[in-house]
Amino acid sequence: MSIETTDRLSSLQQFALVALRTVIGWHFLYEAYYKITSPAWSPAGPLTPWSSAGYLKGASGPLAIIFSKLVDHGLTPWIDRSVKIALLLIGISLVLGLFTRVGAVGALFFLSLFYLLYVPTVGVPQPNAEGTYLIVNKTLIEAIAVLVLLVFNTGRIAGLDLLLHRKQLKYETSREDVPNTMRV
Repeated sequence: MSIETTDRLSSLQQFALVALRTVIGWHFLYEAYYKITSPAWSPAGPLTPWSSAGYLKGASGPLAIIFSKLVDHGLTPWIDRSVKIALLLIGISLVLGLFTRVGAVGALFFLSLFYLLYVPTVGVPQPNAEGTYLIVNKTLIEAIAVLVLLVFNTGRIAGLDLLLHRKQLKYETSREDVPNTMRV
């Protein structure tokens, strides 16, 4: 959608879209914070640093075999670093509304990976799992919400993308006012 199209949204619709972007960004940002700041402390002492190894080894979805092989080949430290950095950058992008489309594409990519590692196909309560899911789970719902953010280009509604866009328009307008003979 162009900026003109987003202008046709009501204030409440714009607020809802920006709020959705912000809470999804916060979710990514907090996940990054947790993974970066681990190990944490418990009453029993220090916990082990966060690692994706257990999550990837326990996966049962269509991508499970690929990621299990990556773990077996010793790529867990690389995967862990990549996930932490990507979650942080995506979170910052969505919260600030800076490079929002890139952040939303990154979020959609990661959410798709997470979903395809653990597609809920059982449909009955699982031990140590929150909720009961069949095909649709919170990860898929968040991915669809990110798709909405992409479609509406929420960075042009509010955020640093909007400020940068306005500055670019102002610069282009001022350049048009200068005759061609005076341009360097």
